[in-house]
Amino acid sequence: MVMDINEIREYLPHRYPFLLVDRVTELTVGESIVAFKNVSINEPFFNGHFPHHPIMPGVLVVEALAQVCGILGFKTVNKLPADGYVYYLVGSDNVRFKRPVMPGDQLVLQANVIRGKRGIWKFACRATVDGELACEAEIICAERKVA
Repeated sequence: MVMDINEIREYLPHRYPFLLVDRVTELTVGESIVAFKNVSINEPFFNGHFPHHPIMPGVLVVEALAQVCGILGFKTVNKLPADGYVYYLVGSDNVRFKRPVMPGDQLVLQANVIRGKRGIWKFACRATVDGELACEAEIICAERKVA
């Protein structure tokens, strides 16, 4: 299952400059997702992190991974933000950064369901660039109804 940016925007409430997923290339409902983020020098955070040696902040790499977890969660339970639901990032464990993510990189985002129970999901996540591990983490998301 492939998702372009228009479909991704249906499954994520995020918008510029915080939408960090450009395309989904693989998705198996209830199991796994593979997506990517094209990292451009035009990203607003590069002005300050760091001007002479631009690096994507690690917290935004984790956020990008959490966003693909949200897409997988929404697809799995067949709900949308338009239905009044949101996936919150509620935890991360065993986060490790292995290489910097820089302008021009294509960040490949992968998440696999570890478990889901009563709206709480745990995912095993990896972010890679050119097959090289940039970040790995276990991410916990909670599905919530919003008013």
